[in-house]
Amino acid sequence: MSTILKANNLTKIFSLGGLLSRTKITAVDHVSFTVESSEIFTLAGESGCGKSTTARMILGFEIPTSGELHYLDQNIQSVKDKKAWFKEVQAVFQNPFESFNPLRKVESYFFETVNNFHIEKNEKRAEQLIEEKLQAVGLTYHEIAGKYPGELSGGQLQRSSIARSLLTNPSLLIADEPVSMVDASLRMSIVNLFREMRDSFGVSVIYITHDLATAYYISDQIAIMFR
Repeated sequence: MSTILKANNLTKIFSLGGLLSRTKITAVDHVSFTVESSEIFTLAGESGCGKSTTARMILGFEIPTSGELHYLDQNIQSVKDKKAWFKEVQAVFQNPFESFNPLRKVESYFFETVNNFHIEKNEKRAEQLIEEKLQAVGLTYHEIAGKYPGELSGGQLQRSSIARSLLTNPSLLIADEPVSMVDASLRMSIVNLFREMRDSFGVSVIYITHDLATAYYISDQIAIMFR
């Protein structure tokens, strides 16, 4: 196994208020870990301990106050080609209904991803690729075709989000509390999907959760974060 991601003394401090009454809040405090290829690495801890902030720094949405993040020996802050970066690193977020515009058909997100990353020019082959990824998460193209987010269940929509993230064949998938907004009866089936993604596609997964039982169940390696 090879190291795909390394965090070294990662720290994020937010400054709140004006110049005369500025308050500093440490969201992430000197966190270090490594993620290996084809591994499920879990960041676990209670709300407010910095799990999601860590994810946002990995994705480039937040800049670390100090410390370093390396992806395959490259400092993430030095990445210039953001499109190439997001082809390698994809994310699945907590609430699938916030990930999809209620006024856009779900299938449009799949074709948009295919077009934006120049994955496939031929529409028929693009549809076949989308079908392949949907089947990998237990769905079919027919189930989402022509439908808006509100016409799918939370479980179907989250599975669609996972399938869309797989279109670029990423090496790293960040799943931030991916089952917290899904019906309890469906949660374990979606949790198990990440194991299947690791085994079928060789993708590494950073799985973020407040649920320690799930963390120990799914993980190859686990880090517990504290406030």
